[in-house]
Amino acid sequence: MDRKRELTSVDLAALEGELSVYEGAGVGKVYLYPDADLLRFRMRHYDHGRTELLVEVGENKRVNVTAPDHVPEAPERPPNFAMMLRNRMQGAELTDVSQYEFDRILELTFERDEETTRVVAELFGDGNVAILDGTGEVIDCLETVRLKSRTVAPGAQYEFPSARFNPLGVDYDAFAARMRDSDSDIVRTLATQLNFGGLYGEELCTLAGVDYNVPIEEATDEQLHALYDAMRRLADRLADSDLDPRVYYELSNPDAEDPTDEDGEIDGRRVDVTPIPLAEYDQRYGEPFESFNEALDDYFTYASDEGDDSGDSAGGASQRPDFESEIEKHERIIQQQQGAIEDFEEQAERERENAEALYANYDLVDDILSTIREARGADHSWDDIEERFAEGAEQGIPAAEAVVTLDGSEGTVTVEIDGERVTLDANEGVEKNADRLYKEAKRIEGKKEGAEEAIEQTRRELEEVKERRDEWEAAEAGEAGADGDGDESDDEGGEDEEVDWLSEPSIPVRQSEHWYEDFRWFHTSDGFLVIGGRDAEDNEDLVKKYLDRGDRFFHAQAHGGPATILKATGPSESYDGDVDIPESSKREAAQFAVSYSSVWKDGKFAGDVYEVSPDQVSKTPESGEFLEKGGFAIRGDRTYYENTEVSVAVGITCEPETRVIGGPPSAIEPATETAIRVEPGRYAQNDIAKRLYREFKERFADDSFLRKIASPDQIQEFLPPGGSRMSDD
Repeated sequence: MDRKRELTSVDLAALEGELSVYEGAGVGKVYLYPDADLLRFRMRHYDHGRTELLVEVGENKRVNVTAPDHVPEAPERPPNFAMMLRNRMQGAELTDVSQYEFDRILELTFERDEETTRVVAELFGDGNVAILDGTGEVIDCLETVRLKSRTVAPGAQYEFPSARFNPLGVDYDAFAARMRDSDSDIVRTLATQLNFGGLYGEELCTLAGVDYNVPIEEATDEQLHALYDAMRRLADRLADSDLDPRVYYELSNPDAEDPTDEDGEIDGRRVDVTPIPLAEYDQRYGEPFESFNEALDDYFTYASDEGDDSGDSAGGASQRPDFESEIEKHERIIQQQQGAIEDFEEQAERERENAEALYANYDLVDDILSTIREARGADHSWDDIEERFAEGAEQGIPAAEAVVTLDGSEGTVTVEIDGERVTLDANEGVEKNADRLYKEAKRIEGKKEGAEEAIEQTRRELEEVKERRDEWEAAEAGEAGADGDGDESDDEGGEDEEVDWLSEPSIPVRQSEHWYEDFRWFHTSDGFLVIGGRDAEDNEDLVKKYLDRGDRFFHAQAHGGPATILKATGPSESYDGDVDIPESSKREAAQFAVSYSSVWKDGKFAGDVYEVSPDQVSKTPESGEFLEKGGFAIRGDRTYYENTEVSVAVGITCEPETRVIGGPPSAIEPATETAIRVEPGRYAQNDIAKRLYREFKERFADDSFLRKIASPDQIQEFLPPGGSRMSDD
């Protein structure tokens, strides 16, 4: 198991309350450790004494107060960023700690005299720390960010990322609507659409007794209610700071009765830290701590010294999947599903017995219901009726004694018959109330049938995991035998076996977000990023924000087309003049530029493209000319790619990420597990996208895989404007 390196949204929700106890602490000095992207605030609190607050946004991303003997040695010369903070914040008091929405962003507010300083720690992506004044303007930041969606740069107003959905404060209707809006399965919807992440998405499913992999369109209202109840319990614990933190270990000997070694230390390595115990980790050793902050300090102080998975060999052998944990998880789900089936059986039997009890006590129940209806017909209030029943009970009248309570808002009466309490509709007779109970028993039995189907599916998945484990172990045994022969060459023995993803029964989903996904994009066959605009506004932003020294600019020799940039360097790299872009990448960028232009829309199969350097692209028109939005003046000589063929391939990647990609066939086809070429044709974008989606779905043995990672809308994003058809190539 890979160790945890970043705090989750749930972690920050728990940490927010704990760190608030340090409000009032005064800042002494601020240190920056550039190699680790680590900020250290040395403070003093009236009650807590010396307080060392760490904000790390590098390889590890966390915020916590650490013990004084855990702080790293101060740098000899403070960088300018640290000096700026010292000048601005020395003597300031910490006045507020807050999580932004349900995002991985923590705000620390400091006050000195009438001056406000906000430290915004972004614990996602590449990580960042922005220092803001009282108006929200960025004074300085560790990393400058200039994206289409937001800007974080000195002198600019700080822009938070688009607010993520916060599930912790919503009612059931909003929760259910968000879930139903997904086209994925339950656990992935919780992880992505409700922003819980994978671990807590699985945890909620486990607590609710709901199978992870149920597609949303097949999820029942009962399952959503169970998930919502589990989420509310988690939300209440976080809001009340009802925490019970754990640092979880991967033990060297999981079967040992005592997890400690001869020195009394836990014999294993730390792999996770959580604010509450997790059912997902029932089979894993967890060390309890008094506070989540103390657990974080222990984890991030020592985990990095314990190394990575011991299963990784120096020779780069592939890591063995954790089949045992997966098997245990499926077995635990089966136990929970069996318990749910037993509960359904008991509930259904109880409803039937209650219905039969109504008939067995027909006269008594009819007397109660008739009394209520007659009193309501005479305009008596529900309170008056309840008082009459109470008086009757004191007089020993059996019908009155059987009444437990009345609910005027619902029009119901709860009675106790044969030791069981039954809620009845006071406007209906005995027969209709009994019939309603029989129908409820039948409905619950339907839930039981659904649970039985789910348990069979879980058992099949368990058998698949066991089969994969057996295949893996057989392959390992075969490799060991081959190594022992001495006949196989070292080169051949070191190669990883290629996976036939199309035939795999279950494909793991691995995705991450990238800044360039707001535009058209692809990576060339040589690994260079190419980005293009989808409209005039995109073209403006691309040239203004992303066209850098060393890049190459491409555009079709036709009106209407993407401003296309072949990037020489990444967004955080500086161009040193020593980047040689191969001709193959340039030709792919040219094909990209013409394929997504009006040439395709006009039904043509080729067009001309020109290439220039960044300094030849200008928004300043010649005298007497006018440049419309998205247009540019090109000055100087151009390199032409004449009669460039229009052609686009759309494909599905399975590693290292699972996603849809599209662009020139020479770049896309080798990078995908399967791809389809398209050319100008008669089908509208949405129609051809649906055709491609159906075709891709049929190519994978894993029926649910494509639905998890793609949709016709996502495929459509990679299709050129205008009509298309599948190519015969």
